[in-house]
Amino acid sequence: MLGRYLLSLRRFWGTAAAGQLEYQLNLLIELLAMAGNLAGSLFLLSLIFRQGEGVGGWSWPAVQVVLGAYTVLDGLTGTLLRPNLSRIVTHVQEGTLDFVLLKPIDSQFWLSLRTVSPAGLPELLAGLGLMLWAASQAGAPLSPAALLLAGLLLVAAAVILYALWFVLAATSIWFVKTWNATEVLRAALSAGRAPVNAYPPALRTLFTLVLPVAFLTTVPAEALLGRLTWPWALTSAGVAGLALLISRLFWRFALRFYTSASS
Repeated sequence: MLGRYLLSLRRFWGTAAAGQLEYQLNLLIELLAMAGNLAGSLFLLSLIFRQGEGVGGWSWPAVQVVLGAYTVLDGLTGTLLRPNLSRIVTHVQEGTLDFVLLKPIDSQFWLSLRTVSPAGLPELLAGLGLMLWAASQAGAPLSPAALLLAGLLLVAAAVILYALWFVLAATSIWFVKTWNATEVLRAALSAGRAPVNAYPPALRTLFTLVLPVAFLTTVPAEALLGRLTWPWALTSAGVAGLALLISRLFWRFALRFYTSASS
């Protein structure tokens, strides 16, 4: 079973990448846009976190680690989430979700991983590079254990981000057009450019208990910097597992209300 899904994934992504790479000018434009976006984020953060100064216990190099984590997730969004999950709305509007449900493959898997956009990969790699460089500038030991833990928590952050997007996209079964809500979510998650400690107490609570921004960027950054406690690491893993389970249960629940285009 697993082998069949991995084979399907390889064919999905191979076909999608081949199609995307035919338009090399688009990749160059995306690369320039990524560089401009990253430079703009660094400039905005530098207005708050200046060299030699700290806010909320975070130095300027440490803040750049958080921005790197945000850039990684933004690259993941451009590579996988937006190209796939934005199409759920289209499938519902045009009635083509029927064909997805009839395929001999799990519908959530198909909708989540059907295509890939290589244009988001440079941003993802740039985010990883920024995290490692900024962590070294912050004096982090960058031990194998810290690198492994930070990597695992980035995976957990990616799962949380995916679950949020998927649940919101799945609501299109009731509301049809949810693209504006997706953009609102993305704007809210942009708070992850800075560590949650930089925000007032009320917003810290919001970004931890309601909208899990803290688990997306601050927690992986603290792991890479070597100052994360195990309770936070375990909580992040637990939130990721719970978010994935909720996305699965919500999709099954939503399909009960889906009206086939042929009915």
